[in-house]
Amino acid sequence: MEASSGDEFGLTSPVFSHDPKSHGRIDRQTEKGLEVLVIFTDAPGTLAALQMADGLAQKLEAHIRLLMPYEVPYALPLTGPAVPVEFLEGQICNLAGKIRLEVAAHIYLCRDKRRTLELLLRPHSLIVLGGKKRWWPTSAQKLAQDLQKDGHDVIFAEWR
Repeated sequence: MEASSGDEFGLTSPVFSHDPKSHGRIDRQTEKGLEVLVIFTDAPGTLAALQMADGLAQKLEAHIRLLMPYEVPYALPLTGPAVPVEFLEGQICNLAGKIRLEVAAHIYLCRDKRRTLELLLRPHSLIVLGGKKRWWPTSAQKLAQDLQKDGHDVIFAEWR
C-alpha cells in the first residue's frame, strides 16, 4: 500500500490487472504508451465505459486504466473511509472481469474528486465516462463537461 504525502489524495490499493486467464492481483504499472482512461462513476455507467474503452483500446492498441477517486468525508480520517477499501477493490475487479483486455485499476482516497483528477491526469488525456443521459445534467455528465473544459478528450458512454 502506498500513500501520497499530504492530504490531497492517496493511492490506497495496489494496481489490479485483469487477464481473462488469470484473475489475480499484480503490482506492476501499465507500460508507457497510449492509454484509454476510464473514470469510475457508478457500477453500470463504469461497465458501459469499460466496454466502450475495450473496443477503443483494441483499435488503438492502447492500455486501459480505470481510476476510482473515492471521496472521504472530512469527518473521517483519509485512511479510514466509510466503505472498506476491500469492497471497492472487489467492485473494480468485478467490473474489469467483464471485458476482454487487461485493465490496470487504481483507487484513490481523496477529499475532492475534481482536484484529485486534476493532479492525476496528463494534459489531453483520452477519457471514457459512463452514465445515464438526462435532459438535466447528471453528475457523470457534469464531470465529463468539466474534463472537456480542462482540455481532455472525453467520450461519454451512455447506459440504458
